[in-house]
Amino acid sequence: MPAMKSLRVGFQMDPVDTVDIDADSTFRIALEAQDRGHSLVYWTPDHLAYVEGRVVARGQAMTLRRERGNHVILGEMHDIDLSDLDVVWLRQDPPFDMAYITNTHLLDRVHPDTLVVNDPTWVRGWPEKLMVLDFPDLTPPTVVSRDLERLKAFKARHGDVILKPLYGNGGAGVFRLTPDDRNLNSLHEVFSVINREPLVMQKFLPAVAKGDKRVILIDGEPVGAINRVPAEGETRSNMHVGGRPEKVALTDRDREICAAIGPRLRDAGQIFVGIDVIGDWLTEINVTSPTGLQELERFDGVNASALIWEAIERRRG
Repeated sequence: MPAMKSLRVGFQMDPVDTVDIDADSTFRIALEAQDRGHSLVYWTPDHLAYVEGRVVARGQAMTLRRERGNHVILGEMHDIDLSDLDVVWLRQDPPFDMAYITNTHLLDRVHPDTLVVNDPTWVRGWPEKLMVLDFPDLTPPTVVSRDLERLKAFKARHGDVILKPLYGNGGAGVFRLTPDDRNLNSLHEVFSVINREPLVMQKFLPAVAKGDKRVILIDGEPVGAINRVPAEGETRSNMHVGGRPEKVALTDRDREICAAIGPRLRDAGQIFVGIDVIGDWLTEINVTSPTGLQELERFDGVNASALIWEAIERRRG
C-alpha cells in the first residue's frame, strides 16, 4: 500500500501553551499527526475570519514534543488561507455560544474541500445535550424547559433529579436536587440572570456512584471506554471537577447504544465522538471537543489517535 501523502493540518483550539500534555486529547491528536509526517499550523478561535471571499486565520506553524513545560514551538504569526489546508480540526472547548456557532458557519465555507473535523454543520446541529433526545429509549427521563412550573412538575414526578445548563461543559453548573431539596426556585433565578436558555433536568441515576462512562467512537464505531468516578462527596464525575479516570470494559449495553447512534454519527461526518453512559443510560453525545484519548491509551493500550487519523487519511485518500 502506498504511503499516505503529507497533509497540511490546521488546529483551531484554545491556547496550546496551556494544555496538559498528559491529558489533553487535542495535543495527542496533533502529536500523532506530526508523527505521521503531517505539517501543523495552529490558531485560536478569535483569529478566524472571513475576508473578501476567503476564510482565513492568523496563526502559526506548530511543532510539538512530549516535554513538560517545553511542549510546543510556534512560528511567526501569519495569515493562513484555510482553503490551502487539507484538514482543519475544530477543537475549541465550549461554551457552545454564538461565537462557537458563528465559527461553525465560517468553517462550513471551506468544508468538505478542506476536511473539517468534526463536520461543522452537524456540530452546530447536534448540541450535546439535545442530540440524545433523538434516542428516548436509550436515555433517562428528561425535560428541556425554561418554564419553572414545568421543571417543578418534573421534579415532583421523579423526586431525585439533576439540573444543568443546556450549553455548559465540564460539569459546570450541574446540580443534584434530592426529593426534599428546596433550591429549585433559587437556581432558576440564578440561571435566569446568566442567560435566556432552557435548562435540562433529568432523573437522577444512582449508578453514577459507580462512575460515568465515556465511550469513544471513531467513525461511528466504539473503540473503548474509560470510567470517571466522582470524588468523595461529589455527584459530578467530570475530570474537570475531580473525577477519577479508571479502566473499564465495554458492556453489551454500551455496544447496543453505539450500534443505535453510530451510523448517524458516521454519516454526519462526526469522526471523533465521546458519549456518556451512566449505568444502562445514554446521557450525552459529545461532538464539539470530546476528551478521553490519553486515558484510554494508558489503560487499554488503544491508540485511538492513530485510528482517528486512519479515518481522516481514508477520506483524503
